[in-house]
Amino acid sequence: MKVAVISDIHDNIWALDRALTDIRRREADALVVCGDLCAPFSLKAIAEGFPGPVHAVFGNNDGDQMLLTRLADGTENVTLHGVFGEFQVDGTPLAVTHYPELGRRLAACGGFRAVFYGHSHRPEVARNGDCLAMNPGELMGRFGTSSYGLYDTDTGTAEIIEL
Repeated sequence: MKVAVISDIHDNIWALDRALTDIRRREADALVVCGDLCAPFSLKAIAEGFPGPVHAVFGNNDGDQMLLTRLADGTENVTLHGVFGEFQVDGTPLAVTHYPELGRRLAACGGFRAVFYGHSHRPEVARNGDCLAMNPGELMGRFGTSSYGLYDTDTGTAEIIEL
């Protein structure tokens, strides 16, 4: 199965719309959000723009966590895990957090096939034993390029896709 991974939207709904369009075109089965949605309307756009399961965590710029939680609770497809998420897609154990330091340590623990994180706004794909560690970069475009990640649970491989 394909898992799309986005991070650091910072309310750039135009880049988010482009990413969701491309993610649907590539037929991703699940979506992971590594935080820094910022406003609840970004989460609403994700819930309405992606038909499959969405696993999201808070980042350091998600200010209205109560409204984000309420919004997620009112959807059928969004799980807002808090600051750390642990879940399975197609029987594959995965984890998500916003912070690279925590993400890299989770990848080293050996309990997951892949760990996703954001915060730095810079794409990164690395291996720690059998675990893939990925930062999909940013949708915001602060450093000039909007990007997201695509992880394949069957092969354990990932790629960074620039928009």
